[in-house]
Amino acid sequence: MTDGETKAALHRIADALERLSPVPCASADISSGPAFHWTGEIVQAIERFAPISLDLLTGIDDQKARLLENTTRLANGFAAHDVLLWGSRGMGKSALAKSVVREMHEAGKDIAMVEASADMLETLPDLFAVLGKADRAFILFIDDIGFDEGSAAPRFLRSMLEGGAAARPDNVRLYVTSNRRHIVPRHMAEQDDPINPRDVIDDKLALSDRFGLRLGFHAASQDDYLAIINRYAEVHALDFDSEDALLWAKQRGSRSGRVAWQYIVELAGRAGKSIS
Repeated sequence: MTDGETKAALHRIADALERLSPVPCASADISSGPAFHWTGEIVQAIERFAPISLDLLTGIDDQKARLLENTTRLANGFAAHDVLLWGSRGMGKSALAKSVVREMHEAGKDIAMVEASADMLETLPDLFAVLGKADRAFILFIDDIGFDEGSAAPRFLRSMLEGGAAARPDNVRLYVTSNRRHIVPRHMAEQDDPINPRDVIDDKLALSDRFGLRLGFHAASQDDYLAIINRYAEVHALDFDSEDALLWAKQRGSRSGRVAWQYIVELAGRAGKSIS
């Protein structure tokens, strides 16, 4: 085979391999749109971002007011806090964060949410490099964050929140949800250093202190649970019986906003209605 034939064969092989390789996707245009997802490499637009209306969230009025105020500051380019939303499952932590973004857009504010999973913390400097160049505000939303024992992620997150090489840009704030007030399980902190256990505990539990705004969500009382159902039922024109609603919660071992919504879905199904 001549040199020319060899080169031609190599080109054909290279072309074939290129056709087999997937074409890298381009990041979405982040200059407009309400919500995006960070894959660890690119930003993707969330096509169907339709959180619940803010006024439908019941029993968390103080949390709503404080998060809305903080988000309004961020959207206006004013000083705003990173936020930790912590507490009971199903009580509206994630729903509130997303509903506030919807509220901002309906009010004409230029702000967007970018969702990232907790296992992508080490890739966030790349995301910050992209978001920091944009002329709008962003909420980096990390839902249900938690760390494995021995993970270096807590220190990495602290670096993002307060200085350090990985610090987030001025137009970005972190909104993080956790079932624990201090994010890191206490037993995890206690097992790290048998010599200075108190220092280790203080160091790891101090992670939550890096959030300027910390909003607690507690298990719903019976009255709160029924009030949530009543609000949903009014909006969707559904009748309900309190005893039946309480039985529904008892069978699930929980009273929460999520269980209340599941009951509304059940009611709608019984009535032959569809809801969204």
